[in-house]
Amino acid sequence: MGNFSFLLKNDEYESFSKPCIEAENMIATSTVATAFMARRALEQAVHWIYSHDSYLEAPYRATLSSLVWDDDFRDIVDSELHKQIVLLIRWGNHAAHGGEIKEREAILALHHLYQFVNFIDYCYSNEFVERYFDEKCLPLSANIKYRETPQSMIKLQDSLPELPDFHEQMAAQSVEVQETYTEKRETAAQRQDVPFHIEQLSEAETRKLFIDIDLRLAGWIFEENCRVEIAVDGLKHGSGIGYCDYVLYGKNGKILAIVEAKKASVNPEVGEVQVKEYAEALEKHIGYQPICFITNGLKHYILDGPNRRQIAGFYSQEELQLVMDRRHLQKPLEDISSKIRDDISGRHYQKHAIASVCEAFSDHRRQALLVMATGAGKTRTAVSLVDILSRHNWVKNVLFLADRTSLVKQAYDSFRKLLPDLSVCNFLEDKEGAQSSRMVFSTYPTMIGAISGQEEVNQRPFTVGHFDLIIIDESHRSIYQKYKSIFDYFDARIVGLTATPRQDLDKNTYGFFNLENGVPTYAYDLEEAVKDGYLVAYHSIETKLKLPTDGLHYDDLSEEEKEHFDSKFEDDSCEKDIDGSVFNSFIFNKSTVEIVLNELMTRGIQTASGDEIGKTIIFAKNHDHAEYIRGIFNNRYPEKGSDYAQVIDYSIKHYQTLIDDFKIKEKYPQIAISVDMLDTGIDVPEVVNLVFFKKVRSKTKFWQMIGRGTRLCKDLFGPEQDKENFLVFDYGDNFDYFRADPRDGEGRHIVSLTQRLFNIKVDLIRELQGLQYQEDQFARAYRQQLVSELQGRIESLNELDFRVRMVLDTVYSYRKLESWQNLTAVTSETIQKNLSPLLFDEDKEDEMARRFDLWLLHIQLGQLTAKSSTVHISQVMKTARALSAIGNIPQVFEQAEIIRKVQEPEFWKEVNLSDLEKIRLAIRDLLQFLDKTDRKPYYVNFEDRILSTVHETTAFLQVNDLRSYNEKVEHYLKTHLDEESISKLYHNKKLTSDDMLALEKLLWEKLGSKADYQSHYENKAIPRLVREIIGLDRESANRIFSKFLSDENLNARQISFVKLIVDYIVENGFLETKVLTQEPFKSYGSVQLLFQHQLPVLRNIVQIIELINNRAGEAA
Repeated sequence: MGNFSFLLKNDEYESFSKPCIEAENMIATSTVATAFMARRALEQAVHWIYSHDSYLEAPYRATLSSLVWDDDFRDIVDSELHKQIVLLIRWGNHAAHGGEIKEREAILALHHLYQFVNFIDYCYSNEFVERYFDEKCLPLSANIKYRETPQSMIKLQDSLPELPDFHEQMAAQSVEVQETYTEKRETAAQRQDVPFHIEQLSEAETRKLFIDIDLRLAGWIFEENCRVEIAVDGLKHGSGIGYCDYVLYGKNGKILAIVEAKKASVNPEVGEVQVKEYAEALEKHIGYQPICFITNGLKHYILDGPNRRQIAGFYSQEELQLVMDRRHLQKPLEDISSKIRDDISGRHYQKHAIASVCEAFSDHRRQALLVMATGAGKTRTAVSLVDILSRHNWVKNVLFLADRTSLVKQAYDSFRKLLPDLSVCNFLEDKEGAQSSRMVFSTYPTMIGAISGQEEVNQRPFTVGHFDLIIIDESHRSIYQKYKSIFDYFDARIVGLTATPRQDLDKNTYGFFNLENGVPTYAYDLEEAVKDGYLVAYHSIETKLKLPTDGLHYDDLSEEEKEHFDSKFEDDSCEKDIDGSVFNSFIFNKSTVEIVLNELMTRGIQTASGDEIGKTIIFAKNHDHAEYIRGIFNNRYPEKGSDYAQVIDYSIKHYQTLIDDFKIKEKYPQIAISVDMLDTGIDVPEVVNLVFFKKVRSKTKFWQMIGRGTRLCKDLFGPEQDKENFLVFDYGDNFDYFRADPRDGEGRHIVSLTQRLFNIKVDLIRELQGLQYQEDQFARAYRQQLVSELQGRIESLNELDFRVRMVLDTVYSYRKLESWQNLTAVTSETIQKNLSPLLFDEDKEDEMARRFDLWLLHIQLGQLTAKSSTVHISQVMKTARALSAIGNIPQVFEQAEIIRKVQEPEFWKEVNLSDLEKIRLAIRDLLQFLDKTDRKPYYVNFEDRILSTVHETTAFLQVNDLRSYNEKVEHYLKTHLDEESISKLYHNKKLTSDDMLALEKLLWEKLGSKADYQSHYENKAIPRLVREIIGLDRESANRIFSKFLSDENLNARQISFVKLIVDYIVENGFLETKVLTQEPFKSYGSVQLLFQHQLPVLRNIVQIIELINNRAGEAA
């Protein structure tokens, strides 16, 4: 009788009982076949449990990996048992490709399978009998095979019947039957008489199993090129003899590397000292030091050279041999400039850039950053760098990464043309050729998908040491933060390329490349390139238009325009005042577009004949905006024909044809109206006009867009009449924005909503462990609920994902409840930094509901930490008002009381933690009823006009010095009304001491110095200055004076006077009482006479004015 014979007694287990027995019998002949068959039996058992238990719903991808990593499955399977299931899957995957499986591993594969099916019997059988796995029952023999060829494994797989269709199995069981089995499992979980015991492996054995499988996944074969416990003598301590845990050999039988295994609790530095001593002792025998690895089964480190660094896995034999060979084949990177091919990158600055990178690599640096203006030849520089490093045996395989398909293709074409003997592969189009190609080109997401395979680890196309060099196109903070896992996985040198000026790069970008802030490896800016004659300068025409700048105010319209307004918005809840930001977004105004097109056609650079505009790119806000611009152009200039101006964006099917035509000087379109597509990577030297018909708030993107016009173009206007400059028409306040706020440089990395929710819950857990909350029953239960939720999220992380493996010690730690008992600032940051990036956005819930969760959690945290939550409370109130408008929906009506309460400012003064959680739960699911669709476009025609135009006759190159301090301050404050301290002043809220510190830091550090402030504003109080610049929020002002505006005892003239006070304060932020005797108030006559019969009302109005004036000067 075998271990699995008990399954035959229950006919319900028929689908997996026989496969389990077959797997056990296989151990008589082949450990590899045993592991493979055990995995197959496991898959059938998992299918059975899914088809019989109503609690389990099949995920979208019904692979074995996705089934066992599903959250619901993890809920019912013990974490230790799940760990064993994961190991079994890994052995089975490895065996499927003919990999080596040791006898011990085959036995454990059967043991882990046994544990799982025994668990099934415990949960779902009518009479469970306690039993344990017995190795003596296994039919072991002396003729067992520990390896199989891939061909023999394919033959085995072909001989097996096809597994039943999973979805058919799911559909075969009735809901009633499934619910019966679920009830059985739930009853079994409560049993005290016969508890279910899981036989656990020791920490040492588990560590060894993980190390062994990782080595085999890298291609190492035990007892051939990988041996264990190899003695080494000549040590300085003890008996002088030690044992290397693992020794890795090359094809010639020589030692390549040694691996030292340590407990997870041991500091890697301890292992480093020991492995170095072993390497030095071996050197006396073999004449060289082997490469060293340190591992605890969860984390791996490599020592090759002066520094230790963490890696995602072990090198393969070929990769280690290459590292070893380079010790004598690698040529010094000396006198590099003379070895660079002039036909590829012959310009002086390109050679300097390459030499600077080579110098950095020679100094043992592993990262380099090149800052080169768009059009200066970054790609050619990269081509020469790869050529030099290859010829000097520093690199063999190279990975080129870009964020767009078009940029990948462009780089691929350039390398293929300039280095025809280099084998290259566009990974977006050819996955098969990547392994045999010396250089691979890919987008970031495609490469993430290739290395993050959670199902078949063996099928990952690249091991961690495959690439020697990674080139990052347009390298900046948002790229390496979002795709950090690529750089964690590959143990390669990195070269970043960017066109963003060095002073505008974020300090974290320099930190990623281990460089001093503001000091890249090499920089060649636009200013230098223009001076050297390699690029052309631009002249800017900066124009402010009234409607996009000031918005539209119904009271300012003519009677005819009011009729037009009413007819356009009659079916909409549009307010009578329209903010300027919505123009060109979903409100498109004919007059506005006509002004821009007229400016372009009359002031833009023309072709040589002067008959038509030169090649032009208009950067539009969105597709609707682009199409509207084209429509207006065709109506105004019908003689140009329909091909003259074309929309080019991703919604156009034949966009590539249009781009190709745009690149040809003699072909139309002459004007390309682009939405994102032409921002980067499109080289059209003939472009002489750029029109920014939208706001750009990433300086990285801004400089990329400017770069569309910097290319030289010989004979553009006739023989010997070259392109000398180009024009930039700015209607988005972009130049102004970056002058005033130069540090808003790089594209921000957007932290996912899932991460933000996870992180703020960690903060709440930490705050709620305070003594003051231990007698609050709700607070204690709430903390426990949050801990349980986050622990569950960590529990569900897939250990097969290399990103999880990189921080597996943290994962294991916070899967334990006791680790959450007492969080510190350090441990909280560890959880947030290491674990939240591993969580992916949940698609099961409505995003608006989860965003509402985030607002309420911020308010909860603000209450616990005594910090203001004004912005988030405002968002909740606004949401409640929106829900009030759809109160006829039954679910909304049910929560009417709460929806009304949260709209009242007074409610928020007394609210507690329990109230906040009730609000969150009551309202979050109602947000699905709010309109989530994009706003419908409105096509209107209100008179627009030019407010101002600034024509810069020299290139805009140094943004930091072009605007005075007071202009920077004014611009920043007006464009950052959502910052907490500024928002409080804007909404007449009381400032705290923290708010004052934030304002001082802003005005005395970020925008200038304290001396700058005193020079421009003398001793004026900071809050008063801010209020004078930003004014007061109209809604807040109306609310403060509301009782007077609706007072039936006041006459129309008095109410009009109060409205004038409101208007004045909204505009100026303050109102000195003496001003009430001056214009515009003077027209109402004497204030005392105006309120002669209601002097108490007048005194009350004056008190409120003084309160507003004083509020900005208060700080808690």
